[in-house]
Amino acid sequence: MFKQQFNTRVFFFRHFKTRNSYKIKATYSNISCAASKSVVVDGKSYIGDEYTNVTPKILSFIGINNHNRKDHPLNLFKQRLVDFFYDHFRGRTGNPIFSIYDKISPVVTTNENFDSLLVPKDHPSRNKTDSYYLNKTHMLRAHCTAHQSELIKMGLDNFVIFGDVYRRDEIDATHYPVFHQADGVHIFTPNELELIHGSNVNIFDNDKNNSNNEKQEVYSIEANDIVTNHLKKTLVAMIKKVFGEEIEYRWISEYFPFTHPSFELEINYNGQWIEALGCGVIRHEILKNAGAGNRIGWAFGLGLERLAMPFYSIPDIRLFWSKDSGFLNQFQNLPKDGRMKYKPISIYPQCINDISFWLPKEKPFCPNDFYELVGNYGGQLVEQVKLIDQFTHPKTGNVSHCYRIVYRHLEKTLSQAEVNEVHKLIETNATQILGIKLR
Repeated sequence: MFKQQFNTRVFFFRHFKTRNSYKIKATYSNISCAASKSVVVDGKSYIGDEYTNVTPKILSFIGINNHNRKDHPLNLFKQRLVDFFYDHFRGRTGNPIFSIYDKISPVVTTNENFDSLLVPKDHPSRNKTDSYYLNKTHMLRAHCTAHQSELIKMGLDNFVIFGDVYRRDEIDATHYPVFHQADGVHIFTPNELELIHGSNVNIFDNDKNNSNNEKQEVYSIEANDIVTNHLKKTLVAMIKKVFGEEIEYRWISEYFPFTHPSFELEINYNGQWIEALGCGVIRHEILKNAGAGNRIGWAFGLGLERLAMPFYSIPDIRLFWSKDSGFLNQFQNLPKDGRMKYKPISIYPQCINDISFWLPKEKPFCPNDFYELVGNYGGQLVEQVKLIDQFTHPKTGNVSHCYRIVYRHLEKTLSQAEVNEVHKLIETNATQILGIKLR
């Protein structure tokens, strides 16, 4: 949710093919699901079309659910957030009022992922170059906020959703096409606002022209201020509960299609400012469409890896997918409030190979297509892919790109021969699939 997806950049293999479908967790031999084929997810088949761009490699991540795996660092970090909301928000009987959802399928409709959240039709996050589509109407969620309207329609007022999300992006130590998010919602009735404020509160503003950068026109200044202050107070308390009372923080005004006003919370961790989360007052139109038009509420979204990496001193996002016992055993049997600093098993050297090629003239070229192809054929060996040079021929107008691919195995030293073999595979398939011409 929030800035990781809604900025100008917009975003955070092999396969066994049967006659008419792709099955998850098999052996792989093809990079993409053809439009004439169907894509099978959790036993349900989705007919492919011109939008289908999800790869077998990406499909293989569905169902792993690192956020629910016992003793996994993402599960441990998630539990800290769950404990905060259970302890911080209790009803009159003493029971937690927030509900937790962490097993919802990542397959959503495009309406749920975009339209229900007022994402503009021409927003770049809808492009095939930025999101993973099963077909024109279904996709892998790009954020857990995709479930927000559905849960509100079910009558839920207070909840946090945890899950894996999927975005086409560059490859480096902090970016991976699959990561995990927490998205929370808190909706208030007039009586609840009154309890917070200590007196009667009018949620709505009769002056429909009273809209500005600080609030939505439909809400009163008083209600907007109460909810905004409650939102900020809650999220600061959450961050302090996780990182400690002395953590330095700052608020920055932002823009998101589904909240207004909107903010980012940044924290200063080890001398570096880190974007911790995005949040804001939920757009009234979203609540109205979900059957809660007589209320006001706030929402937030954060990336689990983004915060778990500094929290546990984990240097590379790929480590969260490691099956190496040297990594996973470090997180076993930690006490509920225990915290440890990840100790690298060992540091293996990088191998760096560059690839230069002319872009095709016959069809458009998107860097995300190349990043994904490198990930498909280089897998976990690829630590980073970066565009380091581009050149336009003064006479022909041909455009050339040069990418630097950094290879490093998490568990052993790679030989240059091993790297060259993988690099050659990437060159061959980039030529055949993307239509590039090697230089």
